[in-house]
Amino acid sequence: MLKYILKRLGFVVIILLGVSLIIYVLVRCMPVSFVEARIAAINQGGAMVDENAIKAMYEMYGLSDNSFGGILAGYGKWLLALCRFDLGSSFSQQAPVVEVIAENMGVSFMIAFISIIFEYLIAIPLGVTAATHQYSLRDYVVTVLVMIGLSLPSFFFGRVLQNLFSMKLGWFPVSGLKDPNSNNFFLDYLWHISLPIFCTIFLGLGGTMRYTRANMLEVLNSDYIRTARAKGLSESKVIYKHAFRNTMIPIVTMMAGILPTLFSGAMITEQVFDLPGIGNVALKATTAADIPFIMGYNMFLALLSVIGVLLSDLMYAVVDPRVKLY
Repeated sequence: MLKYILKRLGFVVIILLGVSLIIYVLVRCMPVSFVEARIAAINQGGAMVDENAIKAMYEMYGLSDNSFGGILAGYGKWLLALCRFDLGSSFSQQAPVVEVIAENMGVSFMIAFISIIFEYLIAIPLGVTAATHQYSLRDYVVTVLVMIGLSLPSFFFGRVLQNLFSMKLGWFPVSGLKDPNSNNFFLDYLWHISLPIFCTIFLGLGGTMRYTRANMLEVLNSDYIRTARAKGLSESKVIYKHAFRNTMIPIVTMMAGILPTLFSGAMITEQVFDLPGIGNVALKATTAADIPFIMGYNMFLALLSVIGVLLSDLMYAVVDPRVKLY
């Protein structure tokens, strides 16, 4: 097991280097630059920026050379800084990237953590019951929920929730994270994130339910399930002791994406509900071509992704003792 983990960690370094190079080149090739956005904002304010000032700004942000060699040189500087555990300073936030991520991660983590727990607690049982009652009313209801969850865009569903529960019924706040007149911070916090959490749960249920149902149906049609039934085992024992355990193996694979999801934030949902989460900050940074933040944020998610895949592989041996890791 230890040998396998060390070998995989070696591959992780190579993968992250490749990912960082691809992301940096793509960011530098974006059709907009942070300097151009700043110049446009200054010009809209009525002031004019001369050529010398523009050139100085490009030099200050390290964006003066957009040739292939200049991009590689910029990547080399970023990589050397990373080796010193320095992700640089965000152009738009005027603060170290590590601090910006740490300050805005809490809201996104809380929403994602609660949403994922409820999503799996609801989706897996529904997927199992839909598979065990195939073509029944129960199965059709689950299928309809799946289609709705997969079809609704998050920005549309978020606006529907705001209009119904906030503007018309007045049960929840329209946006934001806190009420200045509230005396109970914890309850006020939960009150503000309830709609974003419900939006995230509902839109995430469809894929998990469909995945669970499909895998459960495949397992239920296996020979060993027919053998278990032929031996006279009760249906509940066949389903939950034999079938469900083998259904969990592909579900564990899907869970590899949970780790980056916890910290990545829901960009569109946070934008709709105006939440100060890391997803909202990342969306604004991408629009502004904030290279240091984009690099730091995406490399953080890339690291979490490869760790999640590694943990998923290790979980195989826990779920299925027949799986051997070399």
